[in-house]
Amino acid sequence: MHPTHITNATTSVSPATVMLVDDHPMLRQGLKQLLQLNPQIEVVKECNNGQQAVKLALEDEPDVILLDINMPDIDGIQTLKLLRDNDITSRIIIFTVSNYEEDLVRAIQAGADGYLLKDMEAEDLLHAIEQVCLGELVVSPKLANLLAKQLRSSPHQAQREIDTLTTRERDVLKLLAQSLPNKLIARKLNIAETTVKVHVKHILKKLQLRSRVEAAVWVHQQGIDQ
Repeated sequence: MHPTHITNATTSVSPATVMLVDDHPMLRQGLKQLLQLNPQIEVVKECNNGQQAVKLALEDEPDVILLDINMPDIDGIQTLKLLRDNDITSRIIIFTVSNYEEDLVRAIQAGADGYLLKDMEAEDLLHAIEQVCLGELVVSPKLANLLAKQLRSSPHQAQREIDTLTTRERDVLKLLAQSLPNKLIARKLNIAETTVKVHVKHILKKLQLRSRVEAAVWVHQQGIDQ
């Protein structure tokens, strides 16, 4: 099943920064060489384990993190939880050979923004990654449906109140729901990109949401973007 692209976003001038987290160096190198053929994408960091991924993300938060599930010591789902627990708001895409629904559900619950399979055709896979890097949310229909179900059944549902947000945070949230990356949100609101990152962290914490894609789905469910 090919990914569905939710909402188009205009590309920004500066390249999208990407971190690759996978314990297979040949795969990382191949992806890096292919992705960097696109001038709008810059692979700025790569590592082979979860501990290093968290350390690097905290040093300088990238726009996108491609994260494998099957890694030694700390697996991808545990790494994802650690990244979210440390308030990393990068778009985190699980990149794996696993098509088990259980892994997909665990990834959603941990705060994944997308789920791509390594056995996709190379052209489709690279196109999907490019779209993520350029601001689109790339998810399969299956993932979107599971995410919506997860939000509806969440014990925090009743506690999510738009009134807890400031006016500026609401502005950021509506643009977040359009799948815009931080660079474009900053440009539209005429504020610094670092300020956008702070707002996104506050929004997710106040609404008890784990990812940007979860926030986008919640906004659409509530009709806040209307």
